[in-house]
Amino acid sequence: MLSWEPVGFMFFSTIETFSIYYLIMCLFRFKWQRYAWHALFVILLNNLQSYLLRNELDMANVAPLILIIIFILFFAAVVRMPILLSVIATISGYVIFAVIQTLILFVVFGSLSAIETSAVKGYLLQTLSGIVVYSVFWYAYRKGKGFTFDMDKLRFRLEDIVLAVLIIGFLLGISILLYFKDIWLNAVFFLAMSSFMLYYATKKEKEDA
Repeated sequence: MLSWEPVGFMFFSTIETFSIYYLIMCLFRFKWQRYAWHALFVILLNNLQSYLLRNELDMANVAPLILIIIFILFFAAVVRMPILLSVIATISGYVIFAVIQTLILFVVFGSLSAIETSAVKGYLLQTLSGIVVYSVFWYAYRKGKGFTFDMDKLRFRLEDIVLAVLIIGFLLGISILLYFKDIWLNAVFFLAMSSFMLYYATKKEKEDA
């Protein structure tokens, strides 16, 4: 009998992942429409491998790491962001989305277990997260909010090496946290990392001014 689970996973994961792309592009004042089709193609491929990792190989905790790496490469190669900005944009965008989704999770559903036991609730969470992100960052972009940088001034320095080390630590940390599924610890970790990345982005923007 034909299962609709793969179709549902791909469709709602695409809504969710494209909203992360949209968030990042708006937050850093890039024209999201210019690369939308490129992003959609990459997102569909990523969601396909994510489905295989989660359902065939039982490696769900690896999927977010692969998404982060793919986005870093996408923004560097396709959008032509400097690699440093690509890393900052991807990590900060991902953690901001994670914070938004965590808040929706607790406000609407109350706990992680409610999502894990119902695919429909999981799809609803992804849809609500996308709607909130699209709405908030569409408004912010229209109002001229976000970060802009002088691309030519983004050069690797000692602090950038330190940042790279911290990012590696973040990637390892998020993998461990997702493996143990401690939602409160995840929330604290995401908030701390988001604050740090936005502080660093603000600092960079001021240096470029």
